[in-house]
Amino acid sequence: MKTEILNTIPVLPSEDIARDIGWYQEKMGLEVFRADGMYAVLFRENLIIHLQWHANTAEDPLLGGSVVRIYVKDISHIFDELVGRGTVTREEFRQNTPWQTNEFGFYDLNGNSIFFMEDIYRGS
Repeated sequence: MKTEILNTIPVLPSEDIARDIGWYQEKMGLEVFRADGMYAVLFRENLIIHLQWHANTAEDPLLGGSVVRIYVKDISHIFDELVGRGTVTREEFRQNTPWQTNEFGFYDLNGNSIFFMEDIYRGS
């Protein structure tokens, strides 16, 4: 069996989550699935956009990098493959997160953050 890739989800930097939620609601008709002062999940049909607060300073770990979340079904197979490739370690797997996912991530050579995640709330 292999992991099924369902969707890619951009995670966009935001200096003001509340302001940006309003803009995406007004300008794109997106709805809020979950939001707080640091992170928001917005959607419309099959379109999903995440917003993540960033300080836009030199201390910000993602300054100059991007984030992409790859939404999958049955995360275990891709996780095992990437452990075998030395991309991640077993300790990097986060199970049953407060936002109802199983996930793991890593940085590429350019500082871009790549996360694989499965939705445990909806059963992937």
